[in-house]
Amino acid sequence: MKLSFYIAKRYLFAKKSRNAINVISAVSVAGVAVGTMALIAILSVFNGLEDMINKIFNTFDPDLCITAAKGKVFTPDSASLVRLSEIKGIYAFSTTLEDNAALRYGDKQSLATIKGVDDNYINVSGIDSSMTDGDFILKTQGGQPRAVLGYGVARYLGANINFITPLSIYVPRRTGGNSISPENSLIHRYLFPSGIFEIEQEYDSKYIFLPMDFCRELLEYDREISAIEIRLKNYSEEPSVRREVQKIFGKDYVIKNRIQQQEIFYKVMHSERLAIFFILTLIIVIASFNIIGSLTMLIIEKERDILILKSLGADNNLIRKIFIFEGWLISIMGALAGMVLGFIVCWIQYRFGLIKLNSEVLIMKSYPVILKLRDFIIVPSIVLIIGYWAALYPVRYLTKKYLVKKDNTGIS
Repeated sequence: MKLSFYIAKRYLFAKKSRNAINVISAVSVAGVAVGTMALIAILSVFNGLEDMINKIFNTFDPDLCITAAKGKVFTPDSASLVRLSEIKGIYAFSTTLEDNAALRYGDKQSLATIKGVDDNYINVSGIDSSMTDGDFILKTQGGQPRAVLGYGVARYLGANINFITPLSIYVPRRTGGNSISPENSLIHRYLFPSGIFEIEQEYDSKYIFLPMDFCRELLEYDREISAIEIRLKNYSEEPSVRREVQKIFGKDYVIKNRIQQQEIFYKVMHSERLAIFFILTLIIVIASFNIIGSLTMLIIEKERDILILKSLGADNNLIRKIFIFEGWLISIMGALAGMVLGFIVCWIQYRFGLIKLNSEVLIMKSYPVILKLRDFIIVPSIVLIIGYWAALYPVRYLTKKYLVKKDNTGIS
């Protein structure tokens, strides 16, 4: 093993009689290095994007969300809520009520989703940390209801915190049958905005928050809710807490964690990551074809050395190992260079943010990157496996051809 590796190393760095071998070897190293760098950089960007999206979702989405398996609302059982509060892993929970409504502010109109929340919602959600104007106040000290609008809703309506122009909310009546007059078929209430939040465009242009009792009166509900949102003390305990919650509420309710609440998004992101990973891996495979050309020319050039090694007692296995190590060293050099370049590129992006994002859609101005140890283990491992197989084929084929040829001539 040591002898074959030593000779392979000498062959790799020694000057060849044909300059083309040196050029092809250099191109092979460069191709593997670029492919490795691209894989490290792309995976780091995906890590950063996933972390950024998780923070956005975690600001709005609860750790666990309980909804009815059938229907959009349900009436919570008091005993179940008591048992829920006794679960050790739960930090806080809140009841919420959602529905669609029409909004009017001044002479502008829009559609939005109204979300009624109770007083405990602030302990479940991080929405109060995303306020850009005003505060997350849904009731005044005198008990007057207030609304907290998403930035997109407020911008479209031209709403602001002035307590002069009220926000009007219209929803269809659930009871009382049909009416000839359109006004009688709608419930109309008004209140003043107290704050504006900004999380992400999808949420900002969709939601407004209302007090639970005001929202129930508006939607003509008594005790019904849309969901129970739960915040955990430690998210690592989510599986065990979820099982306990499921036992309390039974099969008639659906309990979703963070990923399940955004299932489509996470599936799309996972598919994109795999697709790009395989595409870049294919590029590394194509770049490794240069190793085949380099080894082929090297074996032809070292025909005399093969004869000398055979005459000195080297067996066929030793000779094959020499050229396999030769090809593998090319992959190792490329992988190491690619890892260093990938780290440098990611550090520059992290430090200076050279590649920008569309700041109107996302809060961050540049592509986020997060370096993870697993990427620096998986990527070079795949590169070395590809490099090994790229070296194995020409070595087995060509050395077999030359070794059999020389053995037939009586040289041993």
